[in-house]
Amino acid sequence: MTLPTGDTIGILADNLKLRNSVLPISKENAIRWAKGLELPRGGETILYTGIMYQLIPYIAAMSKAQELIEDSWMANFVSVGRYVNKLINVSGFMAKPSESMQKSYNQILVNIALLLKEAGVNFGYLYEEELYSGALIYDLGVDDILKDHVHKVYNTFKKYKVKNVITVDPHTTNMLRSVYPAFIEGYDLYVKSYMEVLVERNLQPKNELTKEVVIHDSCVYARYENVLKEQRTLLNRAGVTVKEPADSGRFTLCCGGPAESLFPKKAIVNAKKRVDQIKNAANNGVTMCPICFVNLQKAANDEITIDDISNYLVQAYL
Repeated sequence: MTLPTGDTIGILADNLKLRNSVLPISKENAIRWAKGLELPRGGETILYTGIMYQLIPYIAAMSKAQELIEDSWMANFVSVGRYVNKLINVSGFMAKPSESMQKSYNQILVNIALLLKEAGVNFGYLYEEELYSGALIYDLGVDDILKDHVHKVYNTFKKYKVKNVITVDPHTTNMLRSVYPAFIEGYDLYVKSYMEVLVERNLQPKNELTKEVVIHDSCVYARYENVLKEQRTLLNRAGVTVKEPADSGRFTLCCGGPAESLFPKKAIVNAKKRVDQIKNAANNGVTMCPICFVNLQKAANDEITIDDISNYLVQAYL
């Protein structure tokens, strides 16, 4: 028996409405990555993580729990779980992330902040007032819940007089740049991904990387936000040989991630198909999306290396 989609989506939407995130994450854990970076609070330009990289270890833990429930008798009780979750944070008990995974994903945010500093960008951070963008709820089509949430996020930006938002992942970029304007009249935030900012600033490498990588484009960057040149420019400038898998650029193949919250087994099948395409081109895959990163890394099963692009960029540009 597959997971009941209505109740599964309902739990995620309830969490966003009640707890401001699809899965519970404490404010302390959400902002831990910024410790020691001395980023100013707020400002005209901010780095907005959308809590995406911080959420991935929680999503991975929840996915593992879902795999146990899917096709078992426990799937019959998801509706009961939704009812209880409204009263008590049940999903918090199910999604216990590993410390090592949290450290790894936090490091990606540190990388991005250091690269922006190196490029001479002055930016702040909203710390515990930063909210999740609502990307997954948008993907799942729960617009009535999303509508209230996007106003909550936007009002937080307005409170700090934010004008420019630098994003760290494709889903958050898409939400703030293309989705929010449809919900908010007079929307006036200027949004760019950190890779666009680094290329715009003409950041130059300090070290040459004589490496070969296969680039996996995020569907969202490639098809909706036209972010295709920047990642290649930054890697090529650093001396990296960029190889393309079958189905690349705008025709990139899905990593399976968007299906994971409802159909975890189908998600891994799709991810393995993509890993095979990457493996046919070279042994080092590079991603620029936390969802692609976690899904492809899991499917690769140590046959090939999958890494976030920021881990290459810091070697070359810092």
